[in-house]
Amino acid sequence: MEKSLSAVAAVILFLFALPWAHAPVHAQTYPVRPIRIVVPFPPGGTSDILARSIGQKLAEEWGQPVLTDNRPGAAGNIASENVARSKPDGYTLYINTVGTHAINPAIYAKLTFDPIKDFTPITNLVNLPSVLLVHPSVPAKSVKELIALARKRPGELQYSSAGSGAQPHLTAEMFKTMAGVNLLHVPYKGAGPQMIGLLSGEVALTFATAPSGVPYVKNGQLRALGVTSASRIPALPQVPTIAEAGVPGYEAVGWNGMVAPAAMPAPILEKIHDAVVKVIQLPDLRERLTGLGAELSPSTPDEFSALIKSEIVKWAKVVKDSGARLD
Repeated sequence: MEKSLSAVAAVILFLFALPWAHAPVHAQTYPVRPIRIVVPFPPGGTSDILARSIGQKLAEEWGQPVLTDNRPGAAGNIASENVARSKPDGYTLYINTVGTHAINPAIYAKLTFDPIKDFTPITNLVNLPSVLLVHPSVPAKSVKELIALARKRPGELQYSSAGSGAQPHLTAEMFKTMAGVNLLHVPYKGAGPQMIGLLSGEVALTFATAPSGVPYVKNGQLRALGVTSASRIPALPQVPTIAEAGVPGYEAVGWNGMVAPAAMPAPILEKIHDAVVKVIQLPDLRERLTGLGAELSPSTPDEFSALIKSEIVKWAKVVKDSGARLD
């Protein structure tokens, strides 16, 4: 009888130990196959640059391939839905943006995903000022001259964006409201096409996230009139802020972070978070990103969750005040 009770007790202890033993095993063995990082826009934009740069470093860190999966469309909603419906096993990661998780909830009447409930926040990656860029054919050499030109030709000057509801769109709409000008919106399917539209002269100007636009300023293909942050950026120290250049109080800074599907196991979340925060701060990657005008801003998962929630409130007000809508 005593032996029988001992055997039962051993089985019970074994069963209770299983959940505790299970989680660490997941964390210790992850990853055992390729990981994909979903990007909500075509190649060439900031999200794509981040995914490929971080993915290369994670592949070296983990010894597993890290693949970039570009899924453009609907200002990032297609990619967001894809990630939200994926398994929370750590093999699907997502470069989310202020657009996908803060602006879209305000500008789209119905979304097929919940920006809070359907995702596991991992970390913020970078804060992103934008740059007001004009084609060389535009005669304006300053923000004040651009405003004067736009008022002289209301509705004629066209600006490109990465899509209706994306960060460049809302950044431009804020500028229109605060500067009292009428510009015509021309949405493209992503930051890459947005820049091609300006480089080709199809449009007169754009508001591009710094990593997307700075290289074209440095090689002389485009002219920068101002940056959207509260202070000048190291990548373009000679370019004034839009606030100091003629639109007092103007500021619009976005961000890119990393999330995963909801309910990802805590041990895997911790492993991914620690690895991503480590690699993004490696000297070569830090130098590349800051050289493009991005500000490294890694965070804890809780801090990133709080940021997303606060940004949803902030950008809902921007959308309402500007009257921005889908074109």
